[in-house]
Amino acid sequence: MINNIRVKNFKSLKNIDLPLKPLNILAGLNGMGKSSLIQVLLLLRQSYLKVTRRLELKGNMVDIGKGYDALYQFATDDMIRFAFQWDKNKRAEYSFECVAENNVLKRMKETATEEHIDSCIHNLQYLSADRLGPSIMYDMSQNFVKDGILGAHGQYASHFLSANGNRIKVDSKRLHPAVSSPFLANQVNAWLGEISPGIKINVTEVPGADKILLNYEFELQKGRTQAFKPTNVGFGISYALSVIVALLIAEKDQIVIIENPEAHLHPRGQAELGKLMALAAASGAQLFVETHSDHIINGIRVAVKEKHLPCGDAQCPWFYKVTTEIEQYTDIINIQIDETGELSDYPDEFNKL
Repeated sequence: MINNIRVKNFKSLKNIDLPLKPLNILAGLNGMGKSSLIQVLLLLRQSYLKVTRRLELKGNMVDIGKGYDALYQFATDDMIRFAFQWDKNKRAEYSFECVAENNVLKRMKETATEEHIDSCIHNLQYLSADRLGPSIMYDMSQNFVKDGILGAHGQYASHFLSANGNRIKVDSKRLHPAVSSPFLANQVNAWLGEISPGIKINVTEVPGADKILLNYEFELQKGRTQAFKPTNVGFGISYALSVIVALLIAEKDQIVIIENPEAHLHPRGQAELGKLMALAAASGAQLFVETHSDHIINGIRVAVKEKHLPCGDAQCPWFYKVTTEIEQYTDIINIQIDETGELSDYPDEFNKL
């Protein structure tokens, strides 16, 4: 697990030095630099520096553009620097020479203790804000599903459920209290039931088409409804499905990045997702969640208050911009959550999430 991240001269991040927790809720108004911090991790993941020794600004996870898009506008030199710390004194440092028109940046500095970070980054799970909405069929990918990766758009979540729903067991900390079965399919149904009560997912492989057919049923007092296509149910369930699967399968020390998990969800569902995030962090995963939802944050606060997650394991870095006569850059108020669920700070714009 990463204990600290430092970023210099990357986009609006002039000089950020941020201690990290198992659960990191990145908050703040639009355009304040939250996504830029996430993009540091995504750039390292898509570049696979252990092999390439260079930073790929354009890739399958993020497209920054060219060097002039990546470099802090008011930088006094042409070097972008990332540094990570874990296990007390172990660090990994990365320095890249930024050439304005290049979309590949040459690495300028080597450190000898990067194996842990390389492993964490390589195993990263990322769900972008641009997740797939309702569809009748979803793609398959044997390689992604074998590695437990759901795709940046959540496009392989249905395939993962089809392949593993009745095979993988969810650990005890993340079990929904209303369902005794630990199997992933049952737990996904239970947690989705907080968004749409009584829901049951059906996933079926379409022979010869490399597609997964998905539909939903709902509980009646006796039996169930007919199966409904996702396109006839609503956006919130489809947007939340991959988020819930990712939180239930996250492994110890795995980095999970989720953007805007609250999309299209009722406030109750948002709060329940916040609780599940806390339970995933309590199970050993490290989460970076970018959100504009006070309901997500409140769900986490309640989880801390109810001791599902130690208060020292969650924080809410608040991103904002500092503007002077000659420059503008991102700064952070690192809001902590105490044992009663109270926040250590309430910035002026906090109620404008």
